[in-house]
Amino acid sequence: MSKKIVLTGGGTAGHVTPNLALLPGLYARGFEVRYIGSKSGMEQELIENAGVPYDGISTGKFRRYLSFKNVTDVGRVLKGLSEAKKLLKEYQPDVVFSKGGFVSVPVVRAAKKLHIPVIIHESDMTPGLANKLCYSAASKVCCNFPETVELLPEGKAVLSGSPIRAELLSGSREAGLAFAGLSGEKPVLLMIGGSSGARRLNEVLREALPRLLPDFDVIHLCGKGNLSDTLGKTPGYRQYEYISEELKDLFAAADIVFSRAGANAICELLALRKPNLLVPLSKAVSRGDQILNARSFEKQGYSVVIEEEELNAEVLSEALHTLYKERDKYIRRMEESSEKNGVDTILSLIDELTKTS
Repeated sequence: MSKKIVLTGGGTAGHVTPNLALLPGLYARGFEVRYIGSKSGMEQELIENAGVPYDGISTGKFRRYLSFKNVTDVGRVLKGLSEAKKLLKEYQPDVVFSKGGFVSVPVVRAAKKLHIPVIIHESDMTPGLANKLCYSAASKVCCNFPETVELLPEGKAVLSGSPIRAELLSGSREAGLAFAGLSGEKPVLLMIGGSSGARRLNEVLREALPRLLPDFDVIHLCGKGNLSDTLGKTPGYRQYEYISEELKDLFAAADIVFSRAGANAICELLALRKPNLLVPLSKAVSRGDQILNARSFEKQGYSVVIEEEELNAEVLSEALHTLYKERDKYIRRMEESSEKNGVDTILSLIDELTKTS
């Protein structure tokens, strides 16, 4: 009889890619894998493209501020709880692994009602509200940052690191340069903005191109709907909405990286030993978690950080030129890091809970 696991999490790519990183190890252990996400979430396409059966449930957002939607979303959450409970009864998984996001709350709470063990992974330095609502249902709560451990329930916290997709570590610089049509004569700057929040970075990078292109080739992952019609044929500049299979090769081709500071993204940069400049989402449009993530990496010597309010073309160009000149310093610090790829640790916890469930 095969072992069964349900994965959950959604809202951004950061709630999905760590789940994808676990798939090879789960399959190697003989697990039957299913995914529960939201009915209209971006996670569905990513999961189905990976060949994992997907079920969508109703979900609502939990807000820290007064809003009429808090009332209407209660009904969606309760409906989602009922739907999740029905699915879990049908699948009878041995364990649930949750990457967070509001869709995970009904799944985790339903798992508790059905006495199914749950592992939660918290990416950011300070736990998000959705994960906090699930602590009482969890057997273990994994995290990326040493600073996070003391914020988690005693006896449940595990400093696991972030699960890194194995394919990202197997890229080819030559293949990346060939895909982008670049010669490799200049150092390569890769800009990644994540699945949301990259518009300001896109604008400033493009404004800085006249300062950057004399010294760098630029590969720009700008996000869906953000391609520039006027810059498309600029020598040394390549823009893409989204890259999947070739991303590992573009990372391998990159000498330095310009990025937001989502936890999964920066942990991938650390694993790849890529010197990086981070511009975290500001508190005006977020709860400030990216700022804390970035400052932790800056303190450890892995990253250069610029606040979004300070960002302009001149500042960006100067910072990127300096980062490239000092790249060896950052690579050495990252090579000295004790940060782990979370895949092995999380798979071990899954094995442990499966044996005891």
